[in-house]
Amino acid sequence: MKTLFLSPPSFDGFDGGAGSRYQARREVTSFWYPTWLAQPAALVPDSKLMDCPPHDIGVQQCLAEAKHFDHVIINTSTPSLKNDCQVAEAIKQQRPGTKIGFIGAHAAVLPAETLKASPSIDWVGRKEFDFTCKEVAGGRALSEIDGLSYRDAGGKIIHNRERELIANMDVLPWVVDTYKRDLQIEKYFIGYLLHPYLSLYTGRGCPAQCTFCLWPQTIGGHKYRARSPENVAGEMAYAKKLFPQVREFFFDDDTFTANLPRARDIAKKLAPLGLTWSCNSRANLDYDTVKFFKDSGLRLFLVGYESGNQEILKRIKKGVDLEEMRRFTKACHEAGVVIHGTFILGLPVETRETIEQSIRFAMELDVFSIQVSLAAPYPGTELYEMARQNGWFARKKDKTDIVHEDGFQQSSLEYPDLSKEEIFEAVDRFYRAYYLRPKPILRIIKTMLEDKDIFVRRCREGYEFFKSLRQRKADLAASRAVPSAAPAAA
Repeated sequence: MKTLFLSPPSFDGFDGGAGSRYQARREVTSFWYPTWLAQPAALVPDSKLMDCPPHDIGVQQCLAEAKHFDHVIINTSTPSLKNDCQVAEAIKQQRPGTKIGFIGAHAAVLPAETLKASPSIDWVGRKEFDFTCKEVAGGRALSEIDGLSYRDAGGKIIHNRERELIANMDVLPWVVDTYKRDLQIEKYFIGYLLHPYLSLYTGRGCPAQCTFCLWPQTIGGHKYRARSPENVAGEMAYAKKLFPQVREFFFDDDTFTANLPRARDIAKKLAPLGLTWSCNSRANLDYDTVKFFKDSGLRLFLVGYESGNQEILKRIKKGVDLEEMRRFTKACHEAGVVIHGTFILGLPVETRETIEQSIRFAMELDVFSIQVSLAAPYPGTELYEMARQNGWFARKKDKTDIVHEDGFQQSSLEYPDLSKEEIFEAVDRFYRAYYLRPKPILRIIKTMLEDKDIFVRRCREGYEFFKSLRQRKADLAASRAVPSAAPAAA
């Protein structure tokens, strides 16, 4: 079947293809590459990948394109499921014979619920779905495809046996040809990466046990299954020729440094290519390792610090303590490696004091840039089960309601001594306390003066950042107004 791999239009600026644990609208324009869609698209001959949000493709243009395909595979997420179902229904309405499949973390862990969300969904791919998509597109009977859930002729939901995870990751084709064919890479922005950037996976799965992290618990698993260093270096050399305008390549593996000997081997093979590259890392590397990566072209680490409270780190099974984080950060500063640090507010069991500890810890580390997110208990994660068992959900009826109508995250959890409003409000306070200091301001000004393009970009991002903080305040005010308005409406 002629197949369209689709990331549909949804909230304005919504990063539905995020390869991280949060699908949401960001404080500044941010779009990750839809690698989870591009990978199966590369397996299916004559397919097309359409990533609507970054390309400003609206519903009508999306439908006009979908009309030409027999088969549409939609990447969905917990916050965008309702919207994605509406798109699927519109596709069916204009061409009833179109077969529609849903993939993504939400569909993987809640296949029956996803199928029930809309009669327009013909099948759902569970776990690792690359070859599931290929076999459906190839015309194989749904009843014969592993890792797939569907409705039979009588409307009964059938769950086929599980598909084994891919052991040899080198069997997967490179994604960069799909990127070149179907994406405008200049449309993809990440605030802390040089523009234009390009991201891809060199492996899947993560041995870490973090209770909140989405992909290892839903699709990738906890075993790090990686492509060979030769395979990775080959694609990077090819990508450099294919995209000469790219200024930075990002390895989006959950933890690229989980297998250090392999990571070192890849770095050694990248050095002669003269590439600038970045990756995800745990905060547990020593100076010699950091310096080796730096000398091989590494510019930046994306690091999840999460919290400045040791008990919270232990409770979420972070596996790295505060002292290790301090030593790692010092090593990066000394080696000249930039860090973008991520923090999460609302993890079990957050208090007013632990929030202040995280703010102080972030300022002590003084990394180049940070992102502050709200704890997102996605279905399929241990955090979700903990919240369900302990009654921490702020919205008891719809536990999957984790974004506002504007696409920004909202606080999904609350605790006996800390309300969801206080957690939500702390994000703004965290950002202001961190960035409105002389050192971060001077760092940002320095990068702006060194590069005209960065100057223009930072001005835009600054405007978007403060605009998003104002929107968060408006969202908070609206949420506080709802309970008091309810009796009057009744």
